[in-house]
Amino acid sequence: MSLWDSYKMRVRRRRYRIRAYRKRRELTAIADRTRQIKPGDVLLFSTLRNEHVRLPHFLKYYRDIGVQHFLMVDNDSTDGGGHYLAEQKDVSVWHTKGSYKRSRFGVDWLNWLQYRYADGHWTLTVDPDELFLYPFCDTRPIRALTDWLDTSSIRSFSAMLLDMYPKGRLNNVTYEAGQDPLDIASWFDPGNYFIRKNPLMWNLWIQGGPRARVFFPDAPEKAPALNKIPLVKWDRRYVYASSTHALLPRGLNLAYDEWGGEKASGVLLHTKFLNTFEAKAEEELTRGQHYNGSVEYKAYADTIRQNPDLWCKWSEKFINWRQLEILGLMSKGNWA
Repeated sequence: MSLWDSYKMRVRRRRYRIRAYRKRRELTAIADRTRQIKPGDVLLFSTLRNEHVRLPHFLKYYRDIGVQHFLMVDNDSTDGGGHYLAEQKDVSVWHTKGSYKRSRFGVDWLNWLQYRYADGHWTLTVDPDELFLYPFCDTRPIRALTDWLDTSSIRSFSAMLLDMYPKGRLNNVTYEAGQDPLDIASWFDPGNYFIRKNPLMWNLWIQGGPRARVFFPDAPEKAPALNKIPLVKWDRRYVYASSTHALLPRGLNLAYDEWGGEKASGVLLHTKFLNTFEAKAEEELTRGQHYNGSVEYKAYADTIRQNPDLWCKWSEKFINWRQLEILGLMSKGNWA
């Protein structure tokens, strides 16, 4: 690492912090309950648009693992999701009509809220279709994980995004509000992943799975990234640089062992592929608010109109986190 690279990263981090400060003006508090936040609370941050059907299970899932407060940005939903969140006693919600694209895909909004409210807290940053799994999550609350990370002087915890899908056509089963999406989307690709290190940001870059296999079969290198760092002991000097794929300072991205060992890591079960996905893909393609000219959603829309079956003969049905550890998709490291 050269001194010049280090200087550029410091300048970039400062620029992102300034952007977040400016973008705060796009946020209007609908329900601000942040005075309820106590020292040591685990906080969850998320940006959403038209995800009302997912919210009951999303909130229950994260409450059950021990999240104490939710800080949510509603990007001008039209399905009542923002009003639903405003009624929840452990949720603070902000509304914005601002451009998702011009806010660096929501990152600027969340960077501001994290700067303002998350300093000194363990924070989870996830989408409404992501369910966070960590070692021993079936028997231990998330506070057990964060206490161990604190004791081990670890500030960030990585999780691979694992695409979940049903067996059969996506539109065969209707997803209902409050339902566990894993009741429908319970299958995943156990392999078919490739990984490389980003030499600039130092994070691992993972691609593959059903999105590479089905939506980008001729150009898997264009498939979405599956590497994320959703759990961070936040400091107001930190910023997310590229969604939750990378942070600044860069040392936070070294959430893996380069010397042949294993660091503890988790998985984000990605439950995008339900019967709701076709309408979502068409809406986002029309809005054109996503990365790289919405090329990802163009691929989705072109394929999803055929109501595809993402299941294949190599698919495995999800059982629990231990299954994923055996497959090498997550690790408990030296946490026992």
